[in-house]
Amino acid sequence: MARRVRSGRAGAAIAIAVGTLAAACSAPGSDSPQPQATGTSSVSAPPTCGTSPITMNGYFETGFPLPKALTTEFTKQHPNVTWNIREDQFAVITQNAPRVLADNPPDLMRLPQVSELVKDNLLKNLDGYARVFGWDKWPASQLEQLRLGPGGRPRGEGSLYALGLNFSMTGLFYNRKLAEQVGMSAPPATLAELDAVLAKAKNAGLTPIVQFNGGATGGLAFPLQNLMAAYGPTAPINDWIFNKPGAGIETPANLQAAQHLERWIKAGYFQKDVNAVDYATMMSRFIGGKGLFMFNGDWESGNLDKQMPGNAGFTLMPPAQQGGKRAAMSAPLTFGIAANAKNADCAAFFLNWVATDKRAREIGVEVGGSHPMGPADAYMPAVKSGTVTAGTLAAGADIAKDNGAMDFIANATGAIYAKSWTPQLQKLVAGQQTPQGLLKAVQADYARQIEGN
Repeated sequence: MARRVRSGRAGAAIAIAVGTLAAACSAPGSDSPQPQATGTSSVSAPPTCGTSPITMNGYFETGFPLPKALTTEFTKQHPNVTWNIREDQFAVITQNAPRVLADNPPDLMRLPQVSELVKDNLLKNLDGYARVFGWDKWPASQLEQLRLGPGGRPRGEGSLYALGLNFSMTGLFYNRKLAEQVGMSAPPATLAELDAVLAKAKNAGLTPIVQFNGGATGGLAFPLQNLMAAYGPTAPINDWIFNKPGAGIETPANLQAAQHLERWIKAGYFQKDVNAVDYATMMSRFIGGKGLFMFNGDWESGNLDKQMPGNAGFTLMPPAQQGGKRAAMSAPLTFGIAANAKNADCAAFFLNWVATDKRAREIGVEVGGSHPMGPADAYMPAVKSGTVTAGTLAAGADIAKDNGAMDFIANATGAIYAKSWTPQLQKLVAGQQTPQGLLKAVQADYARQIEGN
């Protein structure tokens, strides 16, 4: 989800399809190839990393401290395991994913959208691990977005091909001092109240929303999808992302959302150079007090608690109507194991450790700022009240209560983010596209990409 939702970033994720590659998927603890869709039923005990020296090869996203914090702690607890970690920007990972998984398969990799990777047999089927570790007894909603049918479609059902380091969520971060300047004593309860605050900020000479929309990842997809959820239900959005037959993005509610986003653009609620701003620049500006709001994910909660102690707040996107249900882009921070990974068993053991070890779960909250994955009754560390992290965790509970979790619209196909959402949103900012034309163009690209897959 972009840093994004965090699938986000929320996740955001993209993958570039390559030609079909025959890659056998070995079962945990087995040297013999297993069918891609079935995993293994022969392993009676969960695999481990053993006691002999192991060097784990990882391919991670740069700028995110959580994965490396977890691997460092893992080595403290399991000193026979060391890590050789390569890091790249998310846009680079998306471009490289098929080639890296095929030519130099890592043991553990931060994944972009996974449908095409599954289609090309580049990811290990994790069903066998799920059985022996008990992942299939976790709340089903944690793993739904990581399940895929035969050939990579549809998403949301079928075999498990990835796991998350945590469960991320997006919403609105705000600068408390700037909020006081414009009379915002509490987060807006409706979309109309948010509009009023944005207007006050603009009139006060402040940048109402600091957002990224430059390069290969269009950050205006974050406010757009939040607006979609404010105007309509989340189920049709998820159906489209999961490639359900007959699903489309050109709904009346989504058109209202795109039109609302255009009004924000024309009103000057985003910085003038938004089409030239990347993620890191957005974060620097927000931390530097150069904007009231920022649409982003809870993976920044721990960072903002350190960089803006006491001065950063978080709220979910308000609904269009008073008392309406809240919704948010929410997805696992997705990691997978290459189909031909050398140390697949140890990688699976690590993923299970992340979700079940007490210290690992503490790191997930302290550094990652979001809810760890794992069993429903798993240990949850105490969080200091009044912090951003406390706010995002509480918001996650609200989303669960309202059943308002959505995957990220960038995850609908491997190419939809880079090839469609990003350029179309950049054109909308430049006045070269209309809201209706944006949705029409994205839907046409989506249909071609689904048919091509």
